[in-house]
Amino acid sequence: MELLTKIKKKVRLSFKGLAKVFHDLGFSPNSISIIGLFLSVLSAILYGFSHMDNSFIIIAAALFLLSGLSDVIDGLMADMFDETSSFGGVLDSVSDRYGDAIVLSGIIIGGLCDVSWGLVALIGTILVSYVRARVEVEGIKMESIGLMERAERIILIFSSSILNIFYSSVLAYSVILLAVLTNFTVLQRMIYFFRVTST
Repeated sequence: MELLTKIKKKVRLSFKGLAKVFHDLGFSPNSISIIGLFLSVLSAILYGFSHMDNSFIIIAAALFLLSGLSDVIDGLMADMFDETSSFGGVLDSVSDRYGDAIVLSGIIIGGLCDVSWGLVALIGTILVSYVRARVEVEGIKMESIGLMERAERIILIFSSSILNIFYSSVLAYSVILLAVLTNFTVLQRMIYFFRVTST
């Protein structure tokens, strides 16, 4: 897990140039967070109407990936240009949670997965982030703990959406995998918290 965290940090830093471009254009970290949420909403709408045109799934996946990129950019901008704030941190987290929930809802509404599994994935996705936030309030870092952080979830949904064009039901099976792994991640984090606080 630590190796994966290091890789994600290197990938994140590779977007510093793009963050500077957006800053020079006059964007703030908060505006990028809102753009990311807007992209997630558009993605969810396209997933929801994918029965009308199968190509909507590809566009929806691309928009969801861009929403994840915006999450990287807003954090980099805040760090690079000393524009961090308590409100910005909360806005970023809330936007991400809404974005994840909205996109999964779009996938469910579009009939691209089993409703029950979709709901379990939705619950797991929300709880992964909640457990991290709640435990870190107690002063215990959760970075690199667990399999399915946001980047991994976005990559799974994006790649399975693309494959779904060629092999139908790939996205449905990926949602099942997401349901299992997100809730497993919650369990991992709870066990880790228990071990740390029990010593």
